[in-house]
Parts: sequence; C-alpha cells; structure tokens
Amino acid sequence: MSLSALAATIQSRKSADPDTSWTARLLAKGPEKCAEKFGEEAVEAIIEAVKGDRARLTAEAADALYHLLVMCAARDVTLADIEAELASRSQQSGLAEKASR
Repeated sequence: MSLSALAATIQSRKSADPDTSWTARLLAKGPEKCAEKFGEEAVEAIIEAVKGDRARLTAEAADALYHLLVMCAARDVTLADIEAELASRSQQSGLAEKASR
C-alpha cells in the first residue's frame, strides 16, 4: 500500500464506527492519544534500528508511519500538507534548511 492510499484510508475512517475500525477508535480517543501511540511506535522502531533486525525494523517503521499519519489526521494535517512542506524544503540544502529553523 502506498502512503497516499494509507492516508486516504485513514481519512475515510474519520467517520467510521469506532467499534468496527481500529483507526476510528484511535481518532475517537483524540489527538493526544494518537500522539502517544505514535511515540510508542517510534520508540519501538528506534529499538529495532539499534538491534539491527531488518525485518523487525521494517515492521516497526510501517507501524510508525501509520501512527504518524493517524496523529496528523487527528489534527487535520494531510499527507498533501506534509508533501508540500517537504517540497518547499527541497529548494535548499538540508544544512541551510536546518539552520533556518
């Protein structure tokens, strides 16, 4: 599944029944809970990166990407918003962009 397809699925679940959709259940708990869940998944990805287990890192990275998009959806930040930000940053070097923040 592409990130755009995943983002579209997450968007469609915003109006789904929390009893039938994990994504809807997460979103119903609010942005703070979505952020907490993303943090948990990010830490798990970090642990697997340190351990060097490629398969586990791949699985945890997929979880982290999913939960990042859910967290953003909870605050009405779309994948298109994120892509636009990335595109604006591609006009300068990474070091120059970092220094400007």
